[in-house]
Amino acid sequence: MEKNEKNILESLRKEINKLDEQLIKLLSERRNLSKKIVALKAADGIPLRDETRETELLKRIVRIAETNSLDVNFVKRIFYEILDDSIRVQQSYLQKLANQNEMKPGKIRVAIQGVEGSYSYLAAKKFFAHSGVSLELVSYERFEDAAHAVESGKADYALLPIENTTSGGINEVFDLLLHTSLSIVGEEKFEIRHCMVAPEKIQLGSIKKIYAHYQAAAQCSRFIAGLKNVAIEYFADTAMSVQKIKEENNPEYTAIASEEAAELYGVEILMKNIANQTENFTRFVVCARKPVNVDPRIPCKTSLVMATAHTAGSLADALNVFRKHDLNLTKLESRPVLGNPWEEMFYVDFEGNVSDDKVTQALNDLNPYTRFVKVLGSYPSRDIERTKIRDGK
Repeated sequence: MEKNEKNILESLRKEINKLDEQLIKLLSERRNLSKKIVALKAADGIPLRDETRETELLKRIVRIAETNSLDVNFVKRIFYEILDDSIRVQQSYLQKLANQNEMKPGKIRVAIQGVEGSYSYLAAKKFFAHSGVSLELVSYERFEDAAHAVESGKADYALLPIENTTSGGINEVFDLLLHTSLSIVGEEKFEIRHCMVAPEKIQLGSIKKIYAHYQAAAQCSRFIAGLKNVAIEYFADTAMSVQKIKEENNPEYTAIASEEAAELYGVEILMKNIANQTENFTRFVVCARKPVNVDPRIPCKTSLVMATAHTAGSLADALNVFRKHDLNLTKLESRPVLGNPWEEMFYVDFEGNVSDDKVTQALNDLNPYTRFVKVLGSYPSRDIERTKIRDGK
């Protein structure tokens, strides 16, 4: 490349950098306007979302994209993310108002299982991104230790993984929720993008050992099965696996971890996206010592655990209570009752708020069909239903 061409290239890159800075500043300004809007909505009791407004906005964006010869689907994806961020900002504001007597100024401490760079670490950073307070993440080796840190007052919250779209429910956390005094106050759904990482670049056929969390190994079982003569050593955390290969510095020893962990600890990525499923998500729950109030304008989810009566059809009768009260179940999972062979409890998630009369009535109506019911918490749902439009319509 000639010197003049290099100068032109550098000049163009500087222009792109300026535009990127402007985009970031505009996004920040847009978020600040969202904060002003939700303050007005809160004062006047206006619903959080206006579907007509969102539809008109997206239609206008599509027209502008077409006028500027941009890919409509590309622009829509961007604005869906922008709208999602705006909704989360407004939900966070309403939640602060609903729980202002419980809010602590300054720093909050969040207990996680794992170290910096772990998926729990990344999910916690994402969940509390709109909190507006300083965040301190405290690492623990076991889920139980993280939960007990909150019970004892050493931390304000614990963030615990509860299920994965590939490997299913995390039984240890289900059982822990049953036996602690904590309440679920939030959830986060985090996309898991497993990578095979090593101290240096090597061929996959040269791998002799893989360090991995057992859940990560289960989620990448097909990839691992394709490797020959490879030993697996389990670790309590994915980021700790990366620390281990960094310390040993054996190029034939690898780890399964996130791209962020690889960058943080300065190791090489041999292959990305090695999970069995391309869309691999882990759902985390956020737990605190006290339950939270959820503003009725925010879509709410309630989690509970129940043991049904020892009578034929008792589970079906219990589930029919939710149908009777028009409560949509989003999860039903059975777990054995420890110490009582062949008996099971059921973990249930449904759309609804315990402050709603119909939910209160439904919980009362469960009594004849259950031996035990424990509400684990009502909390804002992380799912955002996106407004759909047809291109150009």
